[in-house]
Amino acid sequence: MAPMTPDDPKTADPRPYHHGDLRAALLAAAEIELSETGIERFSLRAVAKRAGVSHAAPAHHFGDAQGLLTALAAAGYDRFLATQRAREATAPAGQPDRLIAAGLGYIDFATAHPALFRLMFASSRPDFADPVLEASGRAAYDHLLENVAELTGIPDPRRSPAALTAATAAWAIVHGLADLLQTGRAGFLRSLPESERTAVLTAIIRRCLSS
Repeated sequence: MAPMTPDDPKTADPRPYHHGDLRAALLAAAEIELSETGIERFSLRAVAKRAGVSHAAPAHHFGDAQGLLTALAAAGYDRFLATQRAREATAPAGQPDRLIAAGLGYIDFATAHPALFRLMFASSRPDFADPVLEASGRAAYDHLLENVAELTGIPDPRRSPAALTAATAAWAIVHGLADLLQTGRAGFLRSLPESERTAVLTAIIRRCLSS
């Protein structure tokens, strides 16, 4: 009689099949693992344990830890852009209000998901040459350029040093504010009620955009 292999239904761990979407469950577990233990201790085995699946399941879907972190960063950029769009949907029509709202969405995401934000913007662990991650990151940057194009009236900001300078300045402003808030260095801002903090952040971004 032939020996049973790991793929044999009698020996395979049935737990992965309890998930309707195993890939999504692993990404969710990976984000929690990243947030609670940090990038240095991140491992596929720990993610599998947290998700309640076999230790081979993450490798099957993502290959290795870098593959999982790459997919997590790509999904993060999609959510990051959605958060910005949600803020813009509540803003007055036109510029600079939409760009300011996008900036507030940027800060919303960074403060709500600090570990994921650091993975996306301050880590070398993801493979940023991965096509899916590259496309997700480019979509977020393209959205910034679309807002800058509306603000400046320059139809193709990628070919305009002035527009690219404006885009970089806007990015630097909101990224700096996000970093100050998520690291706890902006004690004044963190101490404010949410509505007041939003008003102050709006005033800061507006002032910098008009300078």
